[in-house]
Amino acid sequence: MNPVAARAGLVAGGLGAQHASHQIGDGDAGKRRLGHVLDRKQRIEIGRQQTQRRLGRRNELLDRLIDVVHEMAQRLARRAERPPGRHRGLPHARLSPEALGLDLLAFMLVAWSDPKVEPRFLEKIQASPDVLECHHITGAWNYILKVRVGTTRDLETFLAQTVKAVEGALRTETIIVLSSAKETRGR
Repeated sequence: MNPVAARAGLVAGGLGAQHASHQIGDGDAGKRRLGHVLDRKQRIEIGRQQTQRRLGRRNELLDRLIDVVHEMAQRLARRAERPPGRHRGLPHARLSPEALGLDLLAFMLVAWSDPKVEPRFLEKIQASPDVLECHHITGAWNYILKVRVGTTRDLETFLAQTVKAVEGALRTETIIVLSSAKETRGR
């Protein structure tokens, strides 16, 4: 088949390719004559076929893109369904406490003798945004809290309105952090 006719989208047996190929020569003159050899219906059909091929390629790309997005969504869903372990959910951002105005870090030990105090204490601690961590420990103390506040005055307010506000909390000991050599989650 003539290269010009092939570029025009003529298929053997489809649009009179033999007729077009024996009259069309190579080069620019052949390209100009192609328009005269083909009638209007044939030119419309060639344009339609070319458009369908372009759309077909675009649809293939879209299908591939949809497959990739679907696969990524499935991977994220599987990751979210994993039981707790080494990987816990999606990545998270780590904010600078100092940038948030929370310059003071303290550990607070809390003790009581009546076991009925514990549920009220835990309810109060869960409601406080100042408490970063709360751990039940062994020894003379019941719990250790990791608290982050703005100033010593804020720490005093937290102690009075949150910890000592729990009826039955007998004693506390607060340790203020001067600096932190390492503060990460580990592995």
